[in-house]
Amino acid sequence: MTQKRILSFSAAAALVAAALPLMAQSARPVDPGDPNWAHPPIVVMPRTADSPEIAGYSPSQIKSAYGLAGIANEGAGQIIALIDAYNNPDAASDLNTFDTHFGLPACTTGNGCFKVIYATGTKPANNSGWAGESSLDIEYSHAMAPQAKIILVEAASASNAALYKAVDVAVANGATVVSMSFSGGESSSELNDDSHFNKTGVIFCASSGDSGHGVGYPAASPYVVAVGGTTLDVSAGGAWLSETAWSGSGGGESAYESEPSYQIGYQSSGKRGVPDVAWDANLNTGVAVYSKYGFSGWVEVGGTSVGSPSWAGLFAVVESSRVAVAKGMLTLPHTLLYPDSETDYHDITSGTNGSCGTLCKAVPGYDFVTGLGSPQGNLLVPALVSAP
Repeated sequence: MTQKRILSFSAAAALVAAALPLMAQSARPVDPGDPNWAHPPIVVMPRTADSPEIAGYSPSQIKSAYGLAGIANEGAGQIIALIDAYNNPDAASDLNTFDTHFGLPACTTGNGCFKVIYATGTKPANNSGWAGESSLDIEYSHAMAPQAKIILVEAASASNAALYKAVDVAVANGATVVSMSFSGGESSSELNDDSHFNKTGVIFCASSGDSGHGVGYPAASPYVVAVGGTTLDVSAGGAWLSETAWSGSGGGESAYESEPSYQIGYQSSGKRGVPDVAWDANLNTGVAVYSKYGFSGWVEVGGTSVGSPSWAGLFAVVESSRVAVAKGMLTLPHTLLYPDSETDYHDITSGTNGSCGTLCKAVPGYDFVTGLGSPQGNLLVPALVSAP
């Protein structure tokens, strides 16, 4: 596979801006370790004169690789909320362009499938850096669960207070699955912030971060499904070929959260282990995203930002299928995800996210780089649907 240069959100913003004037860093300097402000864990492939117009894996390749193609219900009756900071003025038109190109069902404000909500009731300032993130979130949650309704909840800023307010607004507006493709540093106050994600009948997903070994929040919350990153090799037809840990995948032991009961027997640190699961994240195996305001068009995108909305789509499919057979909504899916860890996942057993020894290595079973692994949706979804 041809190697390509991988850039973090802030580095990509600085480089891509020269070629794409609308790409910019967030309104406040990005610091992955800042416990009060969050950043989107997204990496972007810089475009060159010989770049193809549309590069990266397509939604159909990803769905096929992870066993999600052809699963019934496709999120019907579910509401997926994407939490992002600032305003994306082209969110609806970006999704339409994406859907048209890949032949996905239309999801528009006109047909009631897509809606933007301002968390404070007032439209936030436009921000191209976060617009690229929100376009990614919308497009891949819809691609994984094309019958679910999508709401983009725009926080007034990238502060924790603003983002968690947006989470509360999403729940108040009926979200059944919430995706948070952002990450900040841990702090002792997160034990209080956990209450935002402890909601009956709502599933929360969060990206684990793109800086390698280390734990961020809200991925560290025991009420959140933390999604790490892999390097995924897929055939042109979408067949899963191989998968290894991605070096940028955030993961490790939380500094403040205790080991939750669902991880007992899978790790023994006494602390909350991150991540829980994984998804393609390496930019060299990135996905195609369209964002007019964020990237001036099509780009190839990677990072654990891809995984959170995609897993949110998977959970929307699960919930719609449970409703179809008169089952109750899931609240803490971890209790079901862990028992089938050797059966329903691609167990990632090679690769590292740092030089800290065993803690930074992918190993058989659960590990602090890729969690339980990436989904085999044709096995995992039925297992979650059939659970009590």
